[in-house]
Amino acid sequence: MAEDPPIEVLETEYPVRVRRYQMRSGSAGAGRCPGGEGVIREYEMLEAAEASILSERRRHAPRGSAGGGDGAPGRNSLNGSPVPAKQNLRLRAGDVLRIETPGGGGWGVDSGLEG
Repeated sequence: MAEDPPIEVLETEYPVRVRRYQMRSGSAGAGRCPGGEGVIREYEMLEAAEASILSERRRHAPRGSAGGGDGAPGRNSLNGSPVPAKQNLRLRAGDVLRIETPGGGGWGVDSGLEG
């Protein structure tokens, strides 16, 4: 799995400004072992560009197991309007592309008891 380049490298190499890069609070599935939180990234285009989105888990949430809750499905948007999970885009200067990755499914029933 490829890792995202550091923001400074991304902004140096491409005509983009990273407006937001944060944890997606509340996206993890509940459970004895909760799922992981997703991430929110917002990219503002500084000039015209093309982008390809190849994302998963936008229609169906990541499932929990052994009684754990589902994680939240991901979302993609361009200037606030939904964008499909797999899409080629022509972007203009000022466009904002937002990617919200899904949260992980939880494992096990959370009994609320410690240890």
